[in-house]
Amino acid sequence: MREIRFGIIGCGLMGREFASAAARWLHLTDTRAKPRIVAVCDTNPALMGWYAEHLGPMQQTTDYRELLANPEVDAVYCAVPHVLHAELYPAILAAGKHLLGEKPFGMDAAQNATIMAAIAAHPNLIVRCSSEMPFYPGAQRVIDFVKSGSIGPILEVEAAFLHSSDINPQKPLNWKRMASVNGEYGCMGDLGMHVLHVPLRLGWRPETVTASLVKRVPTRPDGKGGTLPCDTWDNATITATVPHADGAFPMVLKTWRIAPGEANTWSIRVLGMNGSAYFSTKQPRQWQFMRYTAGGPQAWATEDLGYTPLFPAITGGIFEFGFTDAIQQMWAAFIDELAGGDAHGFPCASPQEASAHHAVLTAALQAGKTGQSVKVAYA
Repeated sequence: MREIRFGIIGCGLMGREFASAAARWLHLTDTRAKPRIVAVCDTNPALMGWYAEHLGPMQQTTDYRELLANPEVDAVYCAVPHVLHAELYPAILAAGKHLLGEKPFGMDAAQNATIMAAIAAHPNLIVRCSSEMPFYPGAQRVIDFVKSGSIGPILEVEAAFLHSSDINPQKPLNWKRMASVNGEYGCMGDLGMHVLHVPLRLGWRPETVTASLVKRVPTRPDGKGGTLPCDTWDNATITATVPHADGAFPMVLKTWRIAPGEANTWSIRVLGMNGSAYFSTKQPRQWQFMRYTAGGPQAWATEDLGYTPLFPAITGGIFEFGFTDAIQQMWAAFIDELAGGDAHGFPCASPQEASAHHAVLTAALQAGKTGQSVKVAYA
């Protein structure tokens, strides 16, 4: 099997998730290639030892330039704070490496434009944005249901990503709560690609938006006995108007870091005149749908899907799919493209989708601050 050699820049939480997915690649039964991690980079040297301990000897460096100069590296996974995207992503491409980068592909629209220009200058390289939740089987069923035409004229779409940990005011400050590093989008920048990936993939591009932006925790502990300003938005509820041949419809996008009781919930709901569909990671093995004919009953059906991933695996179909599986499925899609495949018909989020999501978030930020409806200006 072909081997694709990866470098990881940013060795924190998500870097370890990729390393875990790569280490258990034998879990998958239908892949064109497999990843091997040959280099890691982080400004904190203490984070890199874990990789060598579990995956064997590899390049370890605190300077990303050294990793990019390594001729053994074919592709890079980059998981660094948003403010660094506009510096590192173009540098990765200039070094001739394929890229899977973390969202949001730039701290703001201006930084995203810099990244998009670099992508355009290197059309031979494959670039994708990390977004794993649509790889749940239930999410794929909702997508297929919509594509089949079963929805009919759309009444409303709702997509949400809900966290609850920030409800604790004693949770220490980190960079995602600092506008200078995370960006002024706040929760929208960190979670917006998650909620917009499926709508944009289905062609639902908001024309105008209004937004309710909420700040509830103005300061947080700094970990040194003091406090620092927590100056990003905690919650955002975006209401968009989406043009459609069957008539414009509303789309509600929720990116909440203070959602009481929600550990980490992603969901998509599509309501239509002929059919409706819903999936939530709260019930990872099920999806719900309704088919309606005029004068007929209105009854939701719930189907247990079990383990039915996009890329087949050794796990029996009676078992349950989870977050680590979604991560591996996302990586399988990216690596399938690197090996010349079509990602089984569902590639990872594209740079164009990341750019479109910036346009929506930029308009939502303005709408939330002014209380007005704002037209989305796509690049």
